[in-house]
Amino acid sequence: MKLKEKIAIVTGGSQGIGESICYAYAKEGATVIVVNYNHPELGQSVAKKINENSGKAAAYQCDISNPLEVDKLVKDVVEKFGTVDILVNNAGIFINKSFKDSTIEDWDKTFNVNLKGGFLMTHAVLPIMRQKQNGKIIFIASVAATHGFPNASIYCASKGGMLMLAKSLAAEVAKDGININTISPGNTRTPINKHLQENAKFVEMLESITPTGRAYLNADDIAGSAVFLASKDASAIYGVDLIVDDGITIM
Repeated sequence: MKLKEKIAIVTGGSQGIGESICYAYAKEGATVIVVNYNHPELGQSVAKKINENSGKAAAYQCDISNPLEVDKLVKDVVEKFGTVDILVNNAGIFINKSFKDSTIEDWDKTFNVNLKGGFLMTHAVLPIMRQKQNGKIIFIASVAATHGFPNASIYCASKGGMLMLAKSLAAEVAKDGININTISPGNTRTPINKHLQENAKFVEMLESITPTGRAYLNADDIAGSAVFLASKDASAIYGVDLIVDDGITIM
């Protein structure tokens, strides 16, 4: 088991990519802290499935854009489980609008979750990892961090910010034995893009520009990369953006 006895926090762990990472981490021996906010029952369901399958997990409801809630979450996890070894900043939202129709509320909502949330969670766990000179932090970015997409300018901007936050932090804390990296998924079948999955013309377009001919990856396709970056196998990897996209960005 690559993550035996590790304590891993996964934000947005109740569905999509986060849910798949939670199951993969539990399978590799980690105790998984499933964090979500809007639908706590979903997070509880993921934790329950893990525990029922001989894994270890607990669910926490937390608004990751609220520093008080984030600090309480991390404090509670440390009090109950002793430490934090792995943090996956996965929680994110996607507002699919043209720039002219986008509002400051859309901007604030997106950045509060996608970027501020990752900043606050990382800020909270770094002192713990620094003290023991060991830790793994993974940001789930997107190919939208480096490639522009129409009707997604705010989302692209938030993911681009996440990518550079991770890279700069990786350089800053490498000497403390902490690995910080990102994973940039391509088009992945998750609840936040369900409306696009149901758009036949959009799916056909994705199929035509993806080398594999597949419009959408499955969330499970991302989980293996998250296991790798959280394991000892990635002990010398810092500030890398691991692209998992069926090859769409090489086209």
